[in-house]
Amino acid sequence: MKDIKITYIGGGSQQWALHLMADLALSKSLSGVLTLYDIDNAAALKNQEISKNIFGRPEATGKFTVEVEADLDTALKGSDFVVISIEPGPIEKRFIDLKIPEKYGIYQSVGDTTGPGGIARAIRSVPVMADFAHHIMAVCPDAWVINYTNPMAWCTGALFAAEPDIKAVGCCHEVFHTQEMLCRWVRDTYKVDLPKRHDIVLDISGVNHFTFATEAMWNGKSILAEFKDKQPANDREQLKKNALAREAEENWFDCDFRVATDFLNRFGVLGAAGDRHLAEFVPFYLTSKEELNSWGVAMTPYEWRVRRTKEQDKARQAFLDADLKPSGEEGVLMIEALAGAEGAVCRTQCNLPNKGQNRDAEVGAIVESYGRVSFNKIEPIACGVLPAAVQSLEDRNLTIQKIVLDGIMAEDKAKIYEGFAIDPLVSLSSAGNAQLFEELWTALEVPFN
Repeated sequence: MKDIKITYIGGGSQQWALHLMADLALSKSLSGVLTLYDIDNAAALKNQEISKNIFGRPEATGKFTVEVEADLDTALKGSDFVVISIEPGPIEKRFIDLKIPEKYGIYQSVGDTTGPGGIARAIRSVPVMADFAHHIMAVCPDAWVINYTNPMAWCTGALFAAEPDIKAVGCCHEVFHTQEMLCRWVRDTYKVDLPKRHDIVLDISGVNHFTFATEAMWNGKSILAEFKDKQPANDREQLKKNALAREAEENWFDCDFRVATDFLNRFGVLGAAGDRHLAEFVPFYLTSKEELNSWGVAMTPYEWRVRRTKEQDKARQAFLDADLKPSGEEGVLMIEALAGAEGAVCRTQCNLPNKGQNRDAEVGAIVESYGRVSFNKIEPIACGVLPAAVQSLEDRNLTIQKIVLDGIMAEDKAKIYEGFAIDPLVSLSSAGNAQLFEELWTALEVPFN
C-alpha cells in the first residue's frame, strides 16, 4: 500500500492530535506524512517533538514523518486526508457561551452543541469551517475530510454549505460510551466476560449528541427490552451525591446514563450520547443546576476549561509517560478503509447530509447514523424510525440548525435570531430572549450586523 499524506488542521491540539498520532503509530497498514497546521504554530511544533517519541517507540508499526507547516495551502498540498479539530477562538471565548447565558438563568452542562452556547460557538465556527472547505477544494479536492469539531452538525454542515462536492464526514465518540455502558450491563446481567465495544451492535438515529438507539444487539440477541425492564428506579438523592462527587474530582465526563434511560423509559428509545449532552436538547433536565445534579450530571465549568488549556504541557508530559495505546477513536480505522488497506472495512457512526438514511429528516440535513466505510467510499446506512414524540424533538433541532446555518452563511443577523429564539433552552420572555441575544452578539464581535 502506498504512503499517504494526512493534514491535521488544529495540529497543536493537546488531546486530539496526540490521540491521532498514537493510533497512526499503532496502525499495521498506514505510513506516510502527517502535516500539522495550527494558527498556534508553537503548539504544533511541540506536538512535532512529541511525535518523535510516539513513532520512535518499539511497538510503533505505523511509520509517519511529522511536519509542521504555517501556511494552510502549503499544508494541504498533496493531502489524501484532512482532519479538522479546532477551538474556534481562544478558550476564553467559552465565557460567552457559558457565563453570559447563566446570568439569565440558563444553565448548560456543556454549551458547545446546542442552546445559546452552541449557537454562539456556531457563529464563531461556521465561517472558519467554510473557509477551510474553500481551501481544501482549491488545493486537494479529492481528499477525505474528517471533522471532529463541535458543534458537529453546524461545522460539518458548513463544509457542505460552502462546498457541496467536498468529501467530508463528521465523527464523534459519544455512541461508543453507550456501547461500553451496555457491555458492562451484559457482563453483570449474564455473568460473562466483559464484551468488546463492537460486540454491542446498535441502530442509531438522530442528530449529533441527540442520537437514540432504536435497537441494541449482543451475540445475535436483542437486549434493549430486557435492559429497559431491568433498570433500577432513580434514587435522585444518590444521583445528586454522584454528581457532586464528580464535581469534587473534576470528573466532568462520566455519568450514570439516567437521562439516556429516562428517554428509554418514557419514549422507548435509549439516548445514545452522554447525559451531559442529551440534557441540553430539551428543557426537562436543566431547569437548575440542582435539577441537573439530581440526574447524576455535573456541569463542566468554564473555569476548568481555561485552566486545562493553560496546563497543556502537563497534559503532553502525561501522555508521554503513559504506554502507547489505542485512543478508542475510529478515525484511523476509517482512514485505513478509505485508503484501501487490505481487508479494511468498518461500520461506524457518521454525521453526513441526509440522502434518505433518515426517512423522517429533511434531505441535506446533517444527521447521525451508521455508515459503511470502504475504499474511497462512505455509504450511510438506513436507520430505525424514532417514536413520534422523539422525532418531534429532533425536527425542532434540525429546524434550528438549518435556520442558524443559513443565517450565518448569508451573514443575516435577523435570520440567526429566528433560530436562537426557538431553541428549547432559550426560555425567557420575548424581550429577555432578545436582550440575551444582543449581549451575546456584542460579546462575539460579529463582523456583520
